[in-house]
Amino acid sequence: MSDLPRKAVTRTAKLAALPLGFAGRATWGLGKRIGGKSAEFVARELQERTAEQLFRVLGELKGGAMKLGQALSVFESALPEEVAGPYRAALTKLQEAAPPMPVKTVHGVLAERLGDGWRELFLEFEDKPAAAASIGQVHRAVWHDGREVAVKVQYPGAGEALLSDLAQLGMFARLLGPLVPGIEVKPLIAELRERVSEELDYALEARAQREHAEVFADDPDVVVPEVVHQAEQVLVTEWMDGIPLAEVIAEGGQEQRDRAGQLLARFLFSGPARTGLLHADPHPGNFRLLPAAGGGADGPAGWRLGVLDFGTVDRLPGGLPETIGTCLRMTLAGEAETVYELLRAEGFVKESVALDPEEVLEYLLPIIEPAQAESFVFTRGWLRTQAARIADPRSPAHQLGRQLNLPPSYLLIHRVTLSTIGVLCQLNATVRLRDELNAWLPGFDPAA
Repeated sequence: MSDLPRKAVTRTAKLAALPLGFAGRATWGLGKRIGGKSAEFVARELQERTAEQLFRVLGELKGGAMKLGQALSVFESALPEEVAGPYRAALTKLQEAAPPMPVKTVHGVLAERLGDGWRELFLEFEDKPAAAASIGQVHRAVWHDGREVAVKVQYPGAGEALLSDLAQLGMFARLLGPLVPGIEVKPLIAELRERVSEELDYALEARAQREHAEVFADDPDVVVPEVVHQAEQVLVTEWMDGIPLAEVIAEGGQEQRDRAGQLLARFLFSGPARTGLLHADPHPGNFRLLPAAGGGADGPAGWRLGVLDFGTVDRLPGGLPETIGTCLRMTLAGEAETVYELLRAEGFVKESVALDPEEVLEYLLPIIEPAQAESFVFTRGWLRTQAARIADPRSPAHQLGRQLNLPPSYLLIHRVTLSTIGVLCQLNATVRLRDELNAWLPGFDPAA
């Protein structure tokens, strides 16, 4: 039995069914309207049925299809509430779980990669997966030295499936776009394709995780599990308990939300400064809230942030580019001409394009509002307002945004920042973002 629907014809048929299914439901909706159902009721039901099919198929296929679903899930906060409501439950399912591969297949991979005596490496091994993601699933186990570990096993054929899915989804990007309004699906798929080879390479992932674990070993706020063993298609790391961030989003108290948001912002900006690496997969499934070392979780400072999955990182030897911090500082100071020249020098404004610096400033200021206040409440409403302002074709912001350019070197930084903001808004967290920018972002603190 195959653990991934790998045959191109099978996967293509499943993905092709998405736009066809949407068209069929639209016809069904028209029939309902003729039958007397209200437009609002029918639209709601259409969204529910579409969300259910879209994310069920993406989850079943794992591979690139599920990767896209996870990437989209962090942008749920930007969708209008009437759209986001039906999608929210379906999206969050992809952040923590996916259908497991057969036990026989798992054992086969372990025997092939760790040797026929692989069981001797473990005192215990749970066949039922503890979590599953786009290219592999995680099993809880006890290493031969008594340490509790997480064993990540890559799906056989994952690389082929990833590339096939993302190529197919790229063809459907125009049709998938209306299902998640306000999000540019095609560039997202293209960027995910560029990262496929890195994410499949567990040696690269192990190296990135080891570097993070070493730097954050004594950190009071951030916890990164140690790498225990690595082989092709298998990665063994220390097990980390904790409250999944998706659970905090769903039912956490406000102190938990605020603490998680503050630590997430701290990790985003401190990571590159301290390790030269940017963790580039910030969806809630990759984070946990843990009690502070040596005690309970009394008060907001009693929680630490656990970070998982270093399969996708951006290598930034000098930390985040100083231009980002300088542009932010100059924008907040109202220095329109300086900001415009910096953006042009970095390639955000092409030589062939002429823009009004004051209009560029007006475009940027609402987006960077969180960096201006002493503390900022990240809400779905705020993010929806920003998304609508930029996505509305009638808006001046939309027209100006279409003339801006995103240089390739900033592509992953841009996606990670937007994704992190999306998670902060899901948390509804109050965050002192300016404190983190002052501490970690080169060029932002004028006193530095």
